[in-house]
Amino acid sequence: MEKKKTNKKPNSKKIIMEKKNFALIGAAGYIAPRHIKAIADTGNNLMAAYDKFDSVGRLDSSFPDCEFFTENEQFDRFCSKQMRKSNPLHFTSICTPNYTHDAFIRYGLRLGTDVICEKPLVLNPWNIDNLVEMENETGHKAYTILQLRLHDAIVALKKKVDEGPKDKIYDVDLTYITSRGKWYYISWKGDIRKSGGVATNIGVHFYDMLQWVFGPVKRNVVHVMSFDRVGGYLELEKARVRYFLSINAECLPANAVQGEKKTYRTLNIDGEEFEFSVGFTELHTKSYEKILAGEGFRISEARPSIEIVSDIRNSSPIGLKGDYHPLCKMPLAAHPFGWDDKR
Repeated sequence: MEKKKTNKKPNSKKIIMEKKNFALIGAAGYIAPRHIKAIADTGNNLMAAYDKFDSVGRLDSSFPDCEFFTENEQFDRFCSKQMRKSNPLHFTSICTPNYTHDAFIRYGLRLGTDVICEKPLVLNPWNIDNLVEMENETGHKAYTILQLRLHDAIVALKKKVDEGPKDKIYDVDLTYITSRGKWYYISWKGDIRKSGGVATNIGVHFYDMLQWVFGPVKRNVVHVMSFDRVGGYLELEKARVRYFLSINAECLPANAVQGEKKTYRTLNIDGEEFEFSVGFTELHTKSYEKILAGEGFRISEARPSIEIVSDIRNSSPIGLKGDYHPLCKMPLAAHPFGWDDKR
């Protein structure tokens, strides 16, 4: 009998991407659900999680079999043993308070995994140099989340700027007010030594986006800076940027208050509103997809934004001089507990 012809090659195999095993540090934190979802959405496995706090029922939705630890020593023991097995950990994801990122990145690299760290990567630019050395020593890679670079509207804006007139300078106003209650000041976020202050804690991804789109910083001026706000001026290669960031609801403009909104975000470019308020929900998943494909943002790419927020933090405000954001005129508020930023 004549054999039927087939187009299949002999011994052909279907290529299947290997499922990766993750450990997550900071499972009870605000940003952790986005990382848990990204691990699940990319078809990977969360094998172990650690947090000092045990309110982590969020794990049930995707990874009910995940090992969970509230003691760092027990978590380390499990992870270290797992690295000697046939199905080791491949990635460590970090969702902890800002001031702990540097130490936990080092831990993940020494453990023998690649690392994915939430923003801000670190608080100081020199920490990046040391982490790059650690990457070289261990042979593993550390990535950071710079999700606004993956936002469709911002990608389109960068393309427009890159392809536009080479000598054009854009006038940009950035306003971001995200209301926070008294709990914020009790938590690590209210301590500038741990969070880096308002510019670092709520603004680092905006500064990264601005320098990514409009080019490197030529001048960095701070007009006002307090425990609940920061306003200043950035002169970039292709833009003059006035910005105002705050966590105080009293800074919300009238139209936001009337709409009963607690967050106000706007980017004005050459007098026109730039809309990018939607499309945020899947950006962490996109970030993970890029990392898993070997195209993620390496830690060295976070340097410009870390330098910006570090310079802001260490600046002395000049007051209402020069080209400042209109909201800088608002009277400064008294700290709700009478503390200063150096407590």
